[in-house]
Amino acid sequence: MPFSYSNQISTIVGFAEQQNPESILDIGIGMGQYGFLLRTNLENVNLFEIDGSNARQRSKEQWKVRIDGIEGYAGYITAVHEYAYTNLFIGEALELLLTLEDKMYDLVLAIDILEHFDKEQGVVFLRECQRVCKDSVLVSTPKEFVAQEVPANPLENHRSHWVEEDFKFCGFDYFLPNPLSLIAIAKNKGE
Repeated sequence: MPFSYSNQISTIVGFAEQQNPESILDIGIGMGQYGFLLRTNLENVNLFEIDGSNARQRSKEQWKVRIDGIEGYAGYITAVHEYAYTNLFIGEALELLLTLEDKMYDLVLAIDILEHFDKEQGVVFLRECQRVCKDSVLVSTPKEFVAQEVPANPLENHRSHWVEEDFKFCGFDYFLPNPLSLIAIAKNKGE
C-alpha cells in the first residue's frame, strides 16, 4: 500500500535531520508523507519569509533542500507531492535509478519498497541506491514477511523478505532500532 508503519516515521525523519542533507532521493514515495515531513523539518523557517507583521510562503525556487521522488504508480500523486517534492519521477524505480548520475544525492531513502522486488532485483536496486548516493542510504522493510497481492497495482505485490544478513551482504552495516521494521543504513565510504 502507499504508506508504511507509522512507528518508524520519527526514527527515519530523526536520522535525516541528523544528516542534514541538501539533496534527497525518496524512492517509492507512495502518499508522500516522508517528502512532506522532510520538507517541513529540513527546510524549516526557510519555507516562509517574515517581515514584521507581514509573512508569506517563499517560492520553491528559494528553498534550500532538493527533495526528489520516484513513484511507480501515477495514481498516488496528490497536491502533497506537488508541494513537497522538488522533482517527481513517475516510472519503475530500478529503471529510473539507472538513468541517474553517480553520487547525485546526499541521502537516498527507500522506505518499504524493497520487499516489492524479488531478491535478485533487490540486490541490484540496493547497489543502484548506493551508486547515486554521496553519503547515506536508508532502507526500511518489514521484519516479518507480509503477503500482499494488489491486482489494481501489481507494483504493490510483496515478492521477497529481507533480514540483516542480506543487508550486510549488500554493504549495509548499521541498523536503527524498530520493533516492526528493519531499518538499514549504508554509508558511502568514498569508494
